[in-house]
Amino acid sequence: MEKSLGKKVFIIEHLINENILILTLNSPENGNTLSLNKLNYLIERIENISKDKKIRVLVFSSSGNIFCAGHDLKEIIKNDNESFYNELFKKCSELMLKITSLPQPVIAEVNGYASAAGCQLVATCDLAIASKNSYFSTPGIKIGLFCSTPMVALTRSINSKKSMQMLLTGETIKSKEALEIGLINEVVDEKKLRDTVIQLSKKIASLPRGVLELGKKTFYSQYNLTLSDAYKLTSQVMVENLSKKDSIEGINAFIQKRKANWFDD
Repeated sequence: MEKSLGKKVFIIEHLINENILILTLNSPENGNTLSLNKLNYLIERIENISKDKKIRVLVFSSSGNIFCAGHDLKEIIKNDNESFYNELFKKCSELMLKITSLPQPVIAEVNGYASAAGCQLVATCDLAIASKNSYFSTPGIKIGLFCSTPMVALTRSINSKKSMQMLLTGETIKSKEALEIGLINEVVDEKKLRDTVIQLSKKIASLPRGVLELGKKTFYSQYNLTLSDAYKLTSQVMVENLSKKDSIEGINAFIQKRKANWFDD
């Protein structure tokens, strides 16, 4: 499946094993930027994916040597009005929230630069695997536009001192440092990137869908609660989890030392 803007295909879809969907940002000539048109399309597409129980894992990938350079600055300059700005940042925030609330786990497959809203996208995804030649930054300060919305995802992904340093200086960090500070999960050779992402996706896709959905939802729900409230919520979720057929099957399979046969309830 492809999504075109005029004659240009800017989103390419690739389905692996009928349950792993790869969305490839395909406008390398402008750094795979997130134009308003792309944001609207991705929001609608993710809404549809959320209802598709056949899709078990979503992957964000890219063409060229830039994963995503953030917003399209040429579009911003062209549409010099507050109404457009409000719509653009509202839609970008909506996309990030859609990714977080999506029942399926989302993986960023990063090969190249991820800057500004592109770095925000990486930080928003549940997991991220990057090639050794990948770089990350929130460089808005260098053009007089502080990366305020990327800051939301960044500060929830890495520690406050490092995120503040990236935001205040606009400095670029390499994938090795991104791994060390927790922005990404793994660094691999570029030639191994896709295989690594697919293997991780297959591992996740082999696990009970309903339990994964419940776990992801609970992770983000408890994240900003007080310690006491987080334990109250997760205790309730554990009870809910035990009511699922997959939970009973998994426990019995463990006790009986056999492979579980998931119901995906």
